[in-house]
Amino acid sequence: MVEIIGIRFKEIGKVYYFSPAGKKFSAGEKVIVETARGVECGEVVIENHDVDESNLVSPLKPIVRRANEDDLRRIKDNEAKEADIMRTFTKKISEHGLKMKPIDVEYTFDGSKILFYFSAENRVDFRELVKDLAGIYRTRIELRQIGVRDEARMLGGLGICGRPFCCSTFLGEFQPVSIKMAKEQSLSLNPTKISGTCGRLMCCLKYEQDSYDALLKITPKVGAIVETPDGQGQVEDSNLLTGILKVKLKSNPDAPAQPYKREDVKLLKDSKIRVNRDELAALKGLED
Repeated sequence: MVEIIGIRFKEIGKVYYFSPAGKKFSAGEKVIVETARGVECGEVVIENHDVDESNLVSPLKPIVRRANEDDLRRIKDNEAKEADIMRTFTKKISEHGLKMKPIDVEYTFDGSKILFYFSAENRVDFRELVKDLAGIYRTRIELRQIGVRDEARMLGGLGICGRPFCCSTFLGEFQPVSIKMAKEQSLSLNPTKISGTCGRLMCCLKYEQDSYDALLKITPKVGAIVETPDGQGQVEDSNLLTGILKVKLKSNPDAPAQPYKREDVKLLKDSKIRVNRDELAALKGLED
């Protein structure tokens, strides 16, 4: 077992593990650490605890020290600089006539690098822009093109539920979401109903998927052949949450499908939930 603490460098984002080097840290404390990007200041979000060494992908770097008043003052100064740099970034993009949208600017804690985040529909030749920015700020410049999900996370906003975006409030990392999940949850495959502001499948489709997976294991699907108290039939509708099936009986094919409880039927031959080609074509790009 190895003792670790979890550090987050942005208000919402991935949690990175570091070695506490024998010291105790509390959630909310600011600490100085050495990262691949240089010296950074992060916030403790996971206090000291032990984990299996096999769960760690690389040797842990130790905490350099707790942040002091000078460090906290530097952070505020950097944040003030970022606002000014963002205005310059936007202006220079316009001057160079580049088809890119400025999203965010990050000034590293030690001032050794400035990261510029932008979105664009296609690849952008920003070499001249980098030279221009480097000439102004006299430090290392890095431009990063981000996708629509990361753009939504950085800019924030309200989802169709009326609440702030999950990705900009509590999601540490994006989880894979698929059209098949929407299909299995009996949702309308209307792109406007299952996609977020970013234009991709809503992250919240993932939240209940484990429950739906469990229900799918015990519930006959649409098209399944079942044995009911009234004879064999084929499932025409299946409500996973209520457990009510509508079954078209073979003995009376002209009659409306009859309702049965999940536990009152016996599965003879199950079916599969598939997304057909037309549906995939209509929803192309939502999973990207």
